[in-house]
Amino acid sequence: DFEAAWADAFDAKHAIAVNSATSGLYAAVGAAGVGPGDEVIVSPYTMMASVTAAVVFNAVPVFADIDPKTYCISAETIRPCITPRTKAIVVVHIFGQPADMDPIMELAREHDLVVIEDAAQAPYATYNDRAVGTLGHMGVFSLNYQKHIHTGEGGVVTTNDPVFAEKVSLIRNHAEAVVGRRGVQDIINMVGFNFRMGEIEATIGLCQLRKGPELVSQRLANVAYLERKLQGVPGIQIPYAAQGARHVYYLHALGYDAQPGVSRATFVEALKAELPATELREGEGPLVGAGYVRPIYLEPMYQQRTAYGDKGCPFACPHYKGSVSYEKGICPEVEKAHFETLLTHELMRPPMTESDLDDVAAAFHKVAENLDKLRDHEARQPKD
Repeated sequence: DFEAAWADAFDAKHAIAVNSATSGLYAAVGAAGVGPGDEVIVSPYTMMASVTAAVVFNAVPVFADIDPKTYCISAETIRPCITPRTKAIVVVHIFGQPADMDPIMELAREHDLVVIEDAAQAPYATYNDRAVGTLGHMGVFSLNYQKHIHTGEGGVVTTNDPVFAEKVSLIRNHAEAVVGRRGVQDIINMVGFNFRMGEIEATIGLCQLRKGPELVSQRLANVAYLERKLQGVPGIQIPYAAQGARHVYYLHALGYDAQPGVSRATFVEALKAELPATELREGEGPLVGAGYVRPIYLEPMYQQRTAYGDKGCPFACPHYKGSVSYEKGICPEVEKAHFETLLTHELMRPPMTESDLDDVAAAFHKVAENLDKLRDHEARQPKD
């Protein structure tokens, strides 16, 4: 029932429920036929599983840089990464911002590539009046507790292709044990897992689907109200929203133009000092941060080029005939965003009220009004 309701809500022919978006990504990459010797083009600025999904099937991730306006990879950044070994592209609609999908799909058709949308942070986002997660060959949504709607933990894979739908379903549930009696001929990657969603989560999901549109509408209203209040704050850039796209703001991704003598880190620490911790997430402090995740290619797996065993697989797999760089500097836009210019916060989510948002805006304005004090404070700090 939940799968049917999800497919209907997002105008997809098939919806396959899984126990997490991570599982959904693994199943989707497996269904795409990715394997040893292949490359998968990915974003460097996303939750790790968007990339690890390629490694799980012994393929090598190739990182495309982001568009500095959207923080998503684009056709322009993907094209130079395509090689004869490229099998698939994982496009992440990061922060709830839809990637520019039409040029990406055109590029994929040109090179016969499978496109998997990671829509974990973008349920109810749209691109040219079409639901994000239904634009590529497969889409993956998250129902983790931090997301727009959730079941505690869970995910959904959407597709309009019955072949991909069957493959995802098989990988979800011990494929190798059932392909024989089902008469499945193509058993590539039919090594199954236990990625099933439980009945309790599915029941919660049915309720959440009914609440989803209103929760997202409230989130968008909160963002619009807060952005009006933030107009004129020195150094703060309002997020870009592409024409024809509906951004659903998993995070509010602000740009920070460095003010003379006031680093982003100092600005953020001052801002956090003016804000309370979020109820039920007190241990995290105010939900404000500098940057998002460290560019993934800088993590140990990629710097040391080893995942399976001690032989350097999949990077040194004898089936892999390519060469890929994970050096710092390969994606300058993502490094600039993460280390210099991106400021994120979650202080616009339901059930924040306009009074709450007034407090958030007041904190930004207070920090901006005291830049001279922050300069003095920063000047007194010991230098490395």
